[in-house]
Amino acid sequence: MEPKSEVVIRQHDYLSGRVLLVNAPTDDLLSNLAHDIEPVLWTWNHNEFLFFQNQQANVHFGVDLPEGNFDQAIVFVPKSKELLNYILHNLVSRLTKGSSIFLVGEKKSGVERAAKQLQPYGPTLKLDSARHCQMWQMTIESTIKTKALADWAQEYTVTTPNGELSICALPGVFSQNRLDIGTAVLLPFLSQVTSGKIADFGCGAGVISAYLSKLNPKNRIFALDVDAFALASTQMTFEKNNLPLEQLEIKAVSGIEDAPLFLHAIVSNPPFHQGIHTDYNASENLCKTARRHLKSGGELWMVANRFLNYPLLIEQNFSRCTTKADQQGFKVLFANTQKNLKEER
Repeated sequence: MEPKSEVVIRQHDYLSGRVLLVNAPTDDLLSNLAHDIEPVLWTWNHNEFLFFQNQQANVHFGVDLPEGNFDQAIVFVPKSKELLNYILHNLVSRLTKGSSIFLVGEKKSGVERAAKQLQPYGPTLKLDSARHCQMWQMTIESTIKTKALADWAQEYTVTTPNGELSICALPGVFSQNRLDIGTAVLLPFLSQVTSGKIADFGCGAGVISAYLSKLNPKNRIFALDVDAFALASTQMTFEKNNLPLEQLEIKAVSGIEDAPLFLHAIVSNPPFHQGIHTDYNASENLCKTARRHLKSGGELWMVANRFLNYPLLIEQNFSRCTTKADQQGFKVLFANTQKNLKEER
């Protein structure tokens, strides 16, 4: 069990009734809660959703709170300060005056800083500090009215060879304030991507998906991401730029294994973070198994940090990997499923 969960168990006597667990760790916490506590989970990570589903837990996946009323809420500190603001605002708008919101997190993930975000809503108290974690309690003093989801999006403009795009990014989404360097390096090459059925793996705020739509209105684009806030951002970006929604199919995925088959192309600035931790599994699996999802002659376009060994992984599975660009610390990599001369002999 993670230390964060152990701290919650240590303060078990504070918990009662229908309790909403937000961003909970994927461990054995639920099986250690008392029988008179009714836990409901809220996650925006599709992998975590599947984990809790397998535990037969009452779990909700999405950008909004689960339906119903709650007596209390426990928030496990997310990486993003803006996302925590969103969570707290929505919890306070749903819970009644006098209810408690508990905040739990590791010191290295900034739980003390995060605890200050509780203060606008009511008095706070540190309940515990153990195992390099802390648990705080805030008692709601007054209720507030929920803000619309669109009000939480940050907008910025991306200049492309085919005109400007307005990007909408919700809290916690990768590169929320500006275009990241990797995608900027990749963008000029998107005009070379074969048209047709294209997957944007790790779609984030929808920069790549929107530009592919802008390049060719006949493209069928599958925006794939583990994060519900990313998927919602991509849809908002399409709507903001008046791009045809019938072109777009949004899908929550655990990894590239959930992508459609017989794609003409997969384009990706792949994710490599899970919460505060670095995790290259999703991007390495993309290099290893993307071929299975491509039709004959299908293409893989990918941008990645220069120091990563992705060209070798791609070469092992596609027979060949071409570096289209190497600048600002990033490489644009290309491969396709056409057989090489050795295979044809």
